[in-house]
Amino acid sequence: MIPITVVDVRDAEDLVVEVLRSGAIAQGPMVKRFEDAFASVSGTKHAIAVNNGTTALVAAIQALDLQPGDEVITSPFTFVATLNAILEAGATVRFADIRRDDFALDPDAVAAAITDRTKVLMPVHLYGQTADMGKLTPLAAEHGLKIIEDSAQAVGASFQGKPSGSFGIGCFSLYATKNVTTAEGGVITTDDDKLADSLRVLRNQGMRARYQYEVAGHNYRMTDLHAAVGIPQLEKLDQLTAARQANAKRLTEGLAGTPGLDLPQVLPGREHVWHQYTVLVGPHAFLSRDELAAALTERGIGNGIYYPKIVFDYDCYRDNPLIPGAKVEDFPVAASVAAQALSLPVHPHLSESDLDTIIETVREVLGA
Repeated sequence: MIPITVVDVRDAEDLVVEVLRSGAIAQGPMVKRFEDAFASVSGTKHAIAVNNGTTALVAAIQALDLQPGDEVITSPFTFVATLNAILEAGATVRFADIRRDDFALDPDAVAAAITDRTKVLMPVHLYGQTADMGKLTPLAAEHGLKIIEDSAQAVGASFQGKPSGSFGIGCFSLYATKNVTTAEGGVITTDDDKLADSLRVLRNQGMRARYQYEVAGHNYRMTDLHAAVGIPQLEKLDQLTAARQANAKRLTEGLAGTPGLDLPQVLPGREHVWHQYTVLVGPHAFLSRDELAAALTERGIGNGIYYPKIVFDYDCYRDNPLIPGAKVEDFPVAASVAAQALSLPVHPHLSESDLDTIIETVREVLGA
């Protein structure tokens, strides 16, 4: 089986052993070292490490002190953590449809969704490419909206040279399958000194110093053990990203012209870091998306459906008062993409033989 992803953190062994031998394994100097390295990648003054990417989103919203009824506009085509974080923070969710070329928020749809209660714009940089921040950033400024970037899949990505996570408040995931992993973990990035200070207090049970409580906080801390796993990956992130980009280029060249298959694009001015290589299996393809996924699995090619439905199209979210009026039919592009998206292996551990096998197998089963 050629897996959809490979987790290899053996480079972290020395740092992990160093933490274990120190006897201090909770948040400490290794977390600070990780934060400094991450801030360099994100191009921001501050990087605040937390225990997962969902926490990063929740804390970012909480730090803005939204009031009941305040709205956050985001994508209906995303991992459920995006929606869950908004709900947990007590905000109202509004959705805007996406574009087919970058799988991210359509600025025109966002403009139509803004109301007088909208306070936050939360673009999702899906699969490793940013949303159209050239249009979304001025749109947010025009309406006085804060930007929280769901950059869970986009560490190292950029828009016109500006890194993901530096357009407002950046929220990253360090889950096991991400381009940089600490097994579980997350990071919040910002240039705002006051906001960074608030987030550091919030993640530490509301304490600025031991037993000096300033807010009702939480335990959002990352451990030194987790930070030690991530540091070596940040040090070689350019190398890892270049391998993903080379693999994506090879896949695109090999799969070009496959009937019924729309290949992912790198849009002008954007640095794509290829967390996923996601194709769209159109209605005229020889097999449906689900049939193609099954055929590839049977032939030993790992693949993934990210994501099979619009994020709110589940019973647990129906009739939720914080998701008012959301209907699948109102988001036709997102619904179409959810029915067609299929991700193929693109991780940096693929061999030339692996890439050839993926290309040949996809083309074969689709009758190319």
